[in-house]
Amino acid sequence: MKAVPERLMRRLGHGFRRPELLEQALTHRSLGRHNNERLEFLGDALLGFVIAEALYQRFAGADEGQLSRLRAGLVKKETLAGVAREIGLGAYLRLGTGELRTGGHARDSILADALEAVFAAVYLDAGLEAARGVVLGLLGTRLDASRIDRPLKDPKTRLQEWLQSRHEPLPRYEVRSVEGSPHEQTFKVVCHLPGSGIEGRGEGHSRRNAEQKAAMRVLERLGDE
Repeated sequence: MKAVPERLMRRLGHGFRRPELLEQALTHRSLGRHNNERLEFLGDALLGFVIAEALYQRFAGADEGQLSRLRAGLVKKETLAGVAREIGLGAYLRLGTGELRTGGHARDSILADALEAVFAAVYLDAGLEAARGVVLGLLGTRLDASRIDRPLKDPKTRLQEWLQSRHEPLPRYEVRSVEGSPHEQTFKVVCHLPGSGIEGRGEGHSRRNAEQKAAMRVLERLGDE
């Protein structure tokens, strides 16, 4: 590995007895055959089970459709990529030359897959209880915020309503750059609040997605999360 991931293990809350499992979980297929794809397959199923179990226990009155909607929001690619960024997972990924050159360590799909692979690595290293602890430790805040009484509004809508309720100017969104090939573009957007000067930055594979992430950063700065 390019670094001994002690800091990463502290953030996961799990010390590996078999560190080679963590190494494999952090290895993208672009680096060779011994990669994290099989672990990602297992981790995806593991994550789905742990989150489904937690939601089932927490929301006794929820029906199948409500539980499915909540689970989908918690296990989707964007959510997992956000968690991966919070723990600095991208810095430990082992990527081939092509992925390194195109910024693969910051791509949502690669980060999300790697995080699922890490969950599987924990499971193989120490069993289900250890894996459950890591999953709930990383996703606990988002799980606590889950609601069944109403769908959660998207960040841009929430930010606009927050500002309108305080009679403040609406945000401005500015595309700072568009990178990548036409079929895989990356948009970088800044959300600016004229009234306070607060800014948030977002990056995504569509302008809308980047704007939503930028709005989320502003909401976080406003203490609305």
